[in-house]
Amino acid sequence: MATTDITQTTNIPEYSVGEISSAVKRTLEGAFGRVRVRGEITELKRYASGHVYFSLKDEQGKIAGIIWKSAASRLGLVPENGVEVIATGKVTAYGERSTYQLIVERMEYAGAGALLAKIEMLRLKLAAEGLFEAARKRPIPLLPRLIGVITSEQGAVLHDIRTTVARRFPRDILLWPVPVQGEGAAARIAAAIRGFSDLPAGGRIPRPDVLLVARGGGSLEDLMAFNEEVVLRAAAACSIPLISAVGHETDTTLIDFVSDRRAPTPTAAAEMAVPARLELLADVTQKSGRLAAAISRLMGEGRLRVTGAWRGLPDIGALLGQARIRLDDRAERLRNAPQTLLAMRRAEWRHASERLPAPRAWLDGLKTRIAEEGRRLALGLPQLVSLRRNGLALLAQGLPSGLRHRIAVARQQEVRISARLSPAPVQAGQREARARLEGLSARLASVSYEAVLERGFALVSDTSGHPVTRAAGVSEGDALALRFADGTIAATAGAGAMPKPVEKPRRPRREPPQGSLL
Repeated sequence: MATTDITQTTNIPEYSVGEISSAVKRTLEGAFGRVRVRGEITELKRYASGHVYFSLKDEQGKIAGIIWKSAASRLGLVPENGVEVIATGKVTAYGERSTYQLIVERMEYAGAGALLAKIEMLRLKLAAEGLFEAARKRPIPLLPRLIGVITSEQGAVLHDIRTTVARRFPRDILLWPVPVQGEGAAARIAAAIRGFSDLPAGGRIPRPDVLLVARGGGSLEDLMAFNEEVVLRAAAACSIPLISAVGHETDTTLIDFVSDRRAPTPTAAAEMAVPARLELLADVTQKSGRLAAAISRLMGEGRLRVTGAWRGLPDIGALLGQARIRLDDRAERLRNAPQTLLAMRRAEWRHASERLPAPRAWLDGLKTRIAEEGRRLALGLPQLVSLRRNGLALLAQGLPSGLRHRIAVARQQEVRISARLSPAPVQAGQREARARLEGLSARLASVSYEAVLERGFALVSDTSGHPVTRAAGVSEGDALALRFADGTIAATAGAGAMPKPVEKPRRPRREPPQGSLL
């Protein structure tokens, strides 16, 4: 079969790869020029060079996009995944990969829905981090010395804040002017919040006690600077209590959730920052009146309690008088207690001595009883032994031999016991007991005062029977009793009595008690 050369039979032009790529690029750029493409950002990547690569997609397709470093700062917003935008740029082709892409020069949100979606995504993210928690909210100082304001230098917002503060309670205001919308506004607002927060206390620039972040009303796009993450994180990290007043009462931005207080308008924020001076004066006057009334009431109640307690107290003078009487009585009884105790003891000893028999008579009776018992024992013992011996002999005559032997042994034991109980040993024991008793009688007679009376001395006593041992204790006319060895006579102390001797004071000496011999 014969072959045919295609190159010789067709008129299709022949191109190189580079020619085709260049032609496609020229066609794309010439056919579209500058275009606006609407889609959702996806596959966003930022490189160290500053360029940003991403894709725009919708339900029907996807196109690659590039943002060069030189255009990123003028873009108009910060691109994020999931945000629907309208990108403005040129369509071009990249021949080395046979791809086409959109070189983006400007970008804007695709209507209110896209903005709200972006805001909602950021709100959920920060809420998960806990930046909206009520526990993070700090109290606003009652009367700040300096108020920091972050807002535009032009416009009615600053004027409203100054007028309200001057009307309610004049305070100093420190302004940090920033743009409140447009490109770079979010970064400037965040820098102002951080700048106020970083001011040292007592530095050259005074540190505010409260911050106001404010701007007037506007569209959702105008207020987007206060929905940016950089502003919200700066507000959350601020060390100064912060009040947000962005837009009108119906406007809501994410900074309202992060700040410590949210005001519906800038004027309301100024009213939150400072109290009304007249209201403070009225409140202080009312509270001072209530305090004075409360103190007066407490004083009256305390006075009544003190008066009631005073009436319930006993008479201090009467109590002291009774205490003095008891003290004097106890002192007198204590002073007389030793003499009373000694008198009681002497009476007890005298009573006991009167009941006791005389030692000599008691010893004589004891000797008599011992002699009588010894005589009776000496007379009755031989008869008793003889009777028992005769009785045993009579019994042994009619008994068996073994029993008679036992009786003989018992008789021998009785003979030995009788020998031990014979009158001679008993009399010896009696003589020994009599000698011991006589020795005790001699010792008792040697310590008796009656032996002293036998030698010519006399015992002097008063009418109560108490011995008189000192001449100083006898006065003229005192009745005395003089006891001699053979009796007692009465006497009276006369004028010739010896004068009372002056004795040197000496320390009392405690002597052991000694019983009476009477």
